[in-house]
Amino acid sequence: MEWSDLRVFLAIARQGTLGAAARKLGLSQPTMGRRLRALETSLGQTLFQRTADGFVLTDEGTSVLVHAERMEEEANALTRQLAGQDRQLEGQLRISSSDWFGAHLLAPVLAEFAQLQPRVVVELLTDARLYSLPRREADMAFRIRPFDEAEVISRRLMHIDYGVYARADSAYEPRPGDGGGTPLITMDTAFGGMPDAVWLTKMLPHAHVVSRSNNREVQARMCAEGAGVAVLPRPLADSIDGLRLIDLGAPPPGRDTYVGYHRDLKRLARLRALLDLLIDRLAN
Repeated sequence: MEWSDLRVFLAIARQGTLGAAARKLGLSQPTMGRRLRALETSLGQTLFQRTADGFVLTDEGTSVLVHAERMEEEANALTRQLAGQDRQLEGQLRISSSDWFGAHLLAPVLAEFAQLQPRVVVELLTDARLYSLPRREADMAFRIRPFDEAEVISRRLMHIDYGVYARADSAYEPRPGDGGGTPLITMDTAFGGMPDAVWLTKMLPHAHVVSRSNNREVQARMCAEGAGVAVLPRPLADSIDGLRLIDLGAPPPGRDTYVGYHRDLKRLARLRALLDLLIDRLAN
């Protein structure tokens, strides 16, 4: 097994196609394909599934990816040390979170991290679907439920308070236990069982729904435009001008946020550096 072949493997895993990986390394596609076949032959494993959309890691390829990234990090560190350069980290990290959490809480920390470690490229995926950490669809993920995968190391990162909001100049003053005539902006039916959505229905049983969305920022924007009353995460709502907090006698249930990563990455220096900064800035 040649380290140069592992560099080819890493490029294909990150770029998804032979063409993009070849351009990244400055090699030809036939050379990339030949080097990949040589690596698979030396390991006795098929590392990628070839699909119409590109190359997808097999389970064996996912296992190789973890070790290849460690080798890459050590090789880069050795090169920098021999060249007398600084000890800055480099490489890529892919993290996933919900839309509003990524935009309002993660983005400021990632901007700071980019200044501290400009050679580390962080890819933030904001999506409703849960990216798989065991399958290495993401290196780090943020969720509102504890992780239950055996391969994942996780911890509670922070508690997020929620509140009931309306447009500042609106006349909405719903009464607890009634809410008749109050228009509601709430979660879509697939997420109707979330604690804050259930709580809002119980607090305002006679209110009527005018809009549903699985996107918290959409809910907040519609609320700011005067479409109705919504339960929103306070870090999101308090950052938007034109919203006011409504007191219904008790606050909505808040949510804990958990951060997780694959156990094989616990010694990956760039992941540890980002995780330490996130804990320092967000943990409570």
